[in-house]
Amino acid sequence: MAALRVLIDVQKVLVKGQYSASWARWCYLASRCQYSTACNAEEKTFDKILIANRGEIACRVIKTCRKLGIKTVAVHSDVDSAAVHVKMADEAVCVGPAPTSKSYLNMDAIMEAIRTTGAQAVHPGYGFLSENKEFARRLAAESVTFIGPDTHAIQAMGDKIESKLLAKNAQVNTIPGFDGVVKDADEAVRIAREIGYPVMIKASAGGGGKGMRISWDDEETREGFRFSSQEAQSSFGDDRLLIEKFIDNPRHIEIQVLADKHGNGLWLNERECSIQRRNQKVVEEAPSTFLDPETRRAMGEQAVALAKAVQYSSAGTVEFLVDSKKNFYFLEMNTRLQVEHPITECITGLDLVEEMIRVAKGYSLRHKQADIPINGWAVECRVYAEDPYKSFGLPSIGRLSQYDEPHYLPGVRVDSGIQEGSDISIYYDPMISKLVTHGSNRAEALKRMEDALDNYIIRGVTHNIPLLREVITHPRFIKGDITTKFLPEVYPDGFKGHSLTPKERNELLVTAASLFVASQTRSHHFLNNTRVPIAKNDVKSWDLSILLDGAAHSVVVTKSKDHFSVDVDGTKMNVSSEWNLSSPLMSVNIGDTQKTIQCLSRDAAGNISIQFLGTVYKLQVLTKHAAELSKYMPEKVEEDTSSILRSPMPGTVVAVSVKPGDMVSEGQEICVIEAMKMQNSMTAAKTAKVTSVHCKPGETVGEGDLLVQLE
Repeated sequence: MAALRVLIDVQKVLVKGQYSASWARWCYLASRCQYSTACNAEEKTFDKILIANRGEIACRVIKTCRKLGIKTVAVHSDVDSAAVHVKMADEAVCVGPAPTSKSYLNMDAIMEAIRTTGAQAVHPGYGFLSENKEFARRLAAESVTFIGPDTHAIQAMGDKIESKLLAKNAQVNTIPGFDGVVKDADEAVRIAREIGYPVMIKASAGGGGKGMRISWDDEETREGFRFSSQEAQSSFGDDRLLIEKFIDNPRHIEIQVLADKHGNGLWLNERECSIQRRNQKVVEEAPSTFLDPETRRAMGEQAVALAKAVQYSSAGTVEFLVDSKKNFYFLEMNTRLQVEHPITECITGLDLVEEMIRVAKGYSLRHKQADIPINGWAVECRVYAEDPYKSFGLPSIGRLSQYDEPHYLPGVRVDSGIQEGSDISIYYDPMISKLVTHGSNRAEALKRMEDALDNYIIRGVTHNIPLLREVITHPRFIKGDITTKFLPEVYPDGFKGHSLTPKERNELLVTAASLFVASQTRSHHFLNNTRVPIAKNDVKSWDLSILLDGAAHSVVVTKSKDHFSVDVDGTKMNVSSEWNLSSPLMSVNIGDTQKTIQCLSRDAAGNISIQFLGTVYKLQVLTKHAAELSKYMPEKVEEDTSSILRSPMPGTVVAVSVKPGDMVSEGQEICVIEAMKMQNSMTAAKTAKVTSVHCKPGETVGEGDLLVQLE
């Protein structure tokens, strides 16, 4: 009945013509999301829920509310007025301007929205106010249900110092470290020396990798204390820090817990979250390749013991660091729905948002520990608007000029809160979506992820699909040989994109050559007539020169009835496709191999950009004659980047450490740029005098903007 009610509601909206694109996509996805738990129509929860969040997690909560027949209220900033979550909700209220402190963290405005709309409960999603005890307290004072744990649990687990002490008392394994608050940089150095390097400096109220630094010596400790405290204050309004021993080369494995208000608690298996950059997760999977049943059970039981120790009631996540000998140590507990919860839903069949709503209403859990399965394997890739070639991902902003999710593929789920035309701004997290695949085993889940990434169309912003695809196809990842140092170990000089094998290089070359010839052939025909009368239509062979990564390759393309026969550097291959040049996706058959490619751009000068095996390659395809003439073209002189400092990302200038006339040394900090609440130190590339400064604190800068010029 509930499913029928959802479809009827969606049909009503579609008939009215409101938000048809968003709703049509949601309707299609709703039919694909399978949960083993059926809705009980007799089990009453809430009439109306306000979602105090934005983006994909707000959309995710709305989907479950629709399934349960609950009306929803969205809150939004002024720049989010046309966002997908706003369109999906039954009601929407603007709570302020773009900065999060004035909108999504604006408790007064959100409380007023609750009163105005008559919402009975609030789901906070993750981030923003999801772990804010003051927000939960204010809701309770007005008899509004907080869909999450009680305030005492948020307080206990949200404070890293208190949570560590509670974990010790609950007989949970903990990391050695300093259990108090670090007062200043000098005390941080003293404590770090006592613990022994390396140490982890992190925000007491933090999460999501913000306010966190690894320190290997005294100098890094002082710098880490400064940046961590600033990030913590900016992100959480609390600059308190703690220091603990850094476990080198660990795995990051977390346990999903679910508890009710009647003393019942479950662990819903683990999630492997070791693939990270800047302490933020990139790829997750469930279950982990590393855990045996005994270790899984021990971690699960300790996680539930901790939840019961603080009388926890809702969905939560207990994070552990696991060393090579399967010793595990408590890291922190997140008292909210985790970003990567979909992979747990895939292998257990539970709708965690629904379970949170039931628990908040006071119902007991419907399951016993023995009922929780591990059904197949699930993988999640966080698709970000980031440039993976810059520190594994610096934010990118812009408008999605073309966007199409691969949710039509088998075993694929896409949780997103954007659509074609949406803007990725500097104000919020640059996540585009969570791409999830589920298979009967790990190999199937990974193959489905590979196909999904190849078929994902994103135009208008730089994205991290090249990095994601490289990670999931890397031999070390496939073997399960991973730690939190995977990215810096595999790519010690930074991510450079896919490194083509000779066979893959030839496949790319014959694809580019065939695209060029298909385009040339089409340009000679128009409405069954010759477009250019003097052009020869009976050309059967093309002698080409293709430039790839500075190397020229001789390619001969011969046209047959239904395919091209291509000779590249002496190797012959047959290539066939529909060659629909207007389609962003192309399925190309090269011999017995099928490849999905994306042609991003083509121009009259023979330049072609092709997304192949996840990475974008720039080639130039010319006829032999044109290639001979091209050597007479003048080359553009490259800019001397050692004398200038440009912003590598869009963001806000937090501090400028130099002025004209100052002498700076190589590696010296010149300024600090904050992007998506992460602070990044910009340093000098050489020892020189500062000739001019083009930025000041508080200014917004774009990617490539000139910051400082050196002599």
